[in-house]
Order: sequence, then C-alpha cells, then structure tokens
Amino acid sequence: MAMNTRVSSLVCLLGLTVGTAGAQDQTIETLRQLADAPGPPGFEEPIRKVMVDLMKPLASSIRFDGMGSIIAAQGSGGPRIMVDAHMDELGGMIRRITPGGLMTMQMLGGWLDQALVDQRWIIIGSKGPVHAVTGIRDIHIVPPDERTRVYDRNGLFLDAGAKSEAEARAMGISPGDPVVPDSPFQVLNGTDNYLGKAWDDRAGCAVVIEAMRRLATLPHSNQIFWTITTQEEVGLRGAHSAADTIKPEVGIAIEGGITGDVFRGHPEETQAVLGAGPVIFLYDSSAMPNRKFAQFVKGTAAAGKIPLQVDLVQGYGDDSAEIQKSNGGVPSVNILVPARYTHSHNGIINRRDFDQTVDLLVTLLQKLDQSTVARIRDFTP
Repeated sequence: MAMNTRVSSLVCLLGLTVGTAGAQDQTIETLRQLADAPGPPGFEEPIRKVMVDLMKPLASSIRFDGMGSIIAAQGSGGPRIMVDAHMDELGGMIRRITPGGLMTMQMLGGWLDQALVDQRWIIIGSKGPVHAVTGIRDIHIVPPDERTRVYDRNGLFLDAGAKSEAEARAMGISPGDPVVPDSPFQVLNGTDNYLGKAWDDRAGCAVVIEAMRRLATLPHSNQIFWTITTQEEVGLRGAHSAADTIKPEVGIAIEGGITGDVFRGHPEETQAVLGAGPVIFLYDSSAMPNRKFAQFVKGTAAAGKIPLQVDLVQGYGDDSAEIQKSNGGVPSVNILVPARYTHSHNGIINRRDFDQTVDLLVTLLQKLDQSTVARIRDFTP
C-alpha cells in the first residue's frame, strides 16, 4: 500500500480526523488528537499529518527537513527563534514472526522492562491497525521464587491472535512494522487531569499549537520557527538536522516533564509537582541551559505571575542539547509540562499546568526582541 494511502487509512481508523473540535473545549480535542495519534521514532507519518493539518492555517509557510521534521514559520523579521517539540513517541517495531504466529519486538526509546508486560499494543500493519498484547505467564504455574522478578523484554511476545506466521502475515504484519501503545486519551474522572500515552512529547506539540493560535493575532518581534522534530527518543536526531536547517539565534525546547509527587522516597530524582505550573530544567544529562536565557524565563514568569518550577534531572535528554550545539552555539532552554509516568502506556498531565506553559511561552516570545536576544548571546566579560 502506498505510504500516503496507508497513513490516511490509519488516521481514519483511529478516529484522528482534524478540525472536529467540540464547541466546549478546543484544547481538549487538540490534546486528544495528538495523544492518540501513532508515531514512534522513524514512523512519524500519522502524527505528522495531524500536526501539519493543525499548523497549516496558522503559519505563513511550512517545510520539512531531510529527517521529516516540520518547520512552520510565523513572522518575517527580527531574531530567528526556534521553538521545538518532538512528535515521536516511545514504541517498538516487529523484529520477527514465529512459526506459531507470535511476534518479537524491538523497543524504540527508553522503556523500563517492567512497563512492557501484559500491555495492549497497536501494530501499524500494511492493512491498517492490528491489536495485540504482550502476554504474561499465569500465576498458577509460575514458581514462587519467580513471582517478583521483572520479565526480560527479550522474552516477551506480541500476541495478535494469529495461529501461524502465515495468518499473522495475512493480517498485514511483517518485520519492521511499527508498534505503539494502545492507550486512548481520557479526561480522568471529571478532574482537570488528563490520561493518555505519549505526553512525552505530545504535550509539547499541543503547547506549540495553542501558542501558534494566539500568536497568529498577537504582535511579536521575531521570526518564529515552530519545529516539530522526529526521532528524539532514539538520540535527539531530528533536532540536529532541523537546527542545521533553521540556523536559530536562540532556541526553546518544549517537553513533557517528570514529577516527583507520587514516589516521594527519592527526593533527589526530581522536584516537580503535578498542578504546580510549568518547569524549567537547570540541568539534565544532555544539556545545561544558557544562564542568561534561564534568568530571562524566570523573570518573565515572575512578572506575569506564572508559577514556574525549577528542576535538575539526571538520565534525561532533550532536543535543546542539539539546538545549543548548532550554528556555532545557540543559547537554549528546556521548558516542560509536568507529566506523571512518562515512558509508559499511561501518563497524566494537568490542564492548569498546560495552560500556564502556553501562557509562559507566548509571553516569552512577545518579550524577546533583537536587543534581548543580543544580550542573551553576549559573552563579553
């Protein structure tokens, strides 16, 4: 099947039509569309289509780099500002099909082994979505000394109900097909918390859409390049090529963050709390922000009475690391929507956090001008 036909079929089958936002809350519909859209690293076609359809009415131009990242422009003068969110999500791909019709899976991105067992998945096959599950050994036969062990990912199989390799292939499954979590978006029991997969980084993608909507009619002094990158989860690859294409003067990455408000026994891992506002990272294992730029973010948040959490996290990488190494060096920061349970089937974000992240980003982009960017970029002793 041709790729464009395959993507259109998948989008329709998964209910990802764009432009059907309910009258009560366009933002919820945007978050639903983005969270539910499939798109693991290297297989971003479905989420790319959703993003392009949402961005096109708001941008003066849209283009793509050689890695498939989206670059949408707003503004024709002033400093070149790169605002980045990545569209890929954690997932996998079919490695092989066994004679009995089960499938092994190559994981894409940073999965914990304990997050993989007894989960539902969607295989993006040539004939459309195929539902499958990673099974689990029955408690009745597992020896007592094995019941608390973590299952190794290399011992797991995807079960789509096929009885043979030929039957699996007849479903449209073949080695190399992408796999994503089967975890639909849900407003969590009438609260302002939203459950879904892929908040890392579909929350950031949604922040970009909402900020674009506002800045389409608000004044600013910049050339903004709204950049939706590919393959972040397998090495920040898309941000590298996108930054080389844009050649920004400063960069802002928008990410899905990490909270420490559930597993409180490890206070040094992360300090962020769900519902307490957006986060700025002062350190992660891939990047340290430009100090003047970070101070500018803090001052802008304080002046706008926007709560801002600060955090330092090890074992976390983000696109700002590649942006800041491009174009001879680019002052960059990473701003995050706090999220519980990232890199799993089911994450939670808070609506107030999301809205305040949009507020912060829009205010930053309105306050950035040529003199402010020049000051941030000035390293004269």
